[in-house]
Amino acid sequence: MALVRKRRHRQGLRLSLPPPLVAADLRKQSHYAALLSAICPTSPDIESLSDLEKLDVIGHGNGGTVYKVRNRKSSSVFALKVLRLDPNVAVIRHQAACEAEILKRVDSQFVVKCLAVFDTIEGDLCFVMEHMERGSLYDELRVRVNLPECVISRIAEGVLRGLQYLHGMQIVHGDIKPSNLLINGKGEVKIADFGVSKIGVGTRSACIMCMGTCAYMSPERVDSERWNGGNADGFAGDVWSLGVVLLECFVGHYPLVSLGETPDWAVLMCSICFGERLEIPETASPEFRSFVRRCLEKDWRQRGTVNELLAHPFASRSF
Repeated sequence: MALVRKRRHRQGLRLSLPPPLVAADLRKQSHYAALLSAICPTSPDIESLSDLEKLDVIGHGNGGTVYKVRNRKSSSVFALKVLRLDPNVAVIRHQAACEAEILKRVDSQFVVKCLAVFDTIEGDLCFVMEHMERGSLYDELRVRVNLPECVISRIAEGVLRGLQYLHGMQIVHGDIKPSNLLINGKGEVKIADFGVSKIGVGTRSACIMCMGTCAYMSPERVDSERWNGGNADGFAGDVWSLGVVLLECFVGHYPLVSLGETPDWAVLMCSICFGERLEIPETASPEFRSFVRRCLEKDWRQRGTVNELLAHPFASRSF
């Protein structure tokens, strides 16, 4: 699919990249021990951060900044996610360790690839990632407002394939939303940003700790007691989030509140947990309406599974 991204921040950055820190020196600091054990080997094409030249700012979020960078030796372009860690905040260090561990494990064409991880003397953690030239689905929707069903169908299939892979590795993403779905030059959509993801599911803590973005949270995560979220495995929450994203792609705005209504916490909680059965526009095809309703079943036990949805006519090649 031909997707066009509206470019921002075109001026090059003059800030120098932070120098890499020798791992042996960092291990002397006990609060980094667990984090370092999770860091994956560096790419043979990128020996240190000094090999990379900053070109642009791609975005901000989850306590870090993402830059577009170029390898000085090969001229290859990558994305560099710089995560600023506070050594005095244990939960931030724990999240960083989880993200590094997940990125070390995953290798799928439907997930944005991590090529190297570096630590710095300032305490930053730097992820060298596959560069997704056309930005995020959020960027795309800002330009085009909404998308045709044929494009939404391909997005659905790609994200489901990514979730199938992640769930097979017992990884709950926990924050599926337009800004975490990135688009490359071929128009392929891939899952990114594992800052709130969790490895190993099946407990209440796994569902609650994986906070994510409240607007895309499932009912069992927003109100665990009412919707029996204590027994949820987290996989169904990713399916709910995908359903919200796809409906947003169709209607051109966040779909769980009225157009123009401020989606504050109280409004979102009422809409997600107590709202009536969601009405999908009649202009949508029967296949799309059926697919989204399976994603947005409020009871997670009745919600469609990833494997079921991959076989659904809307996400399959038969649509």
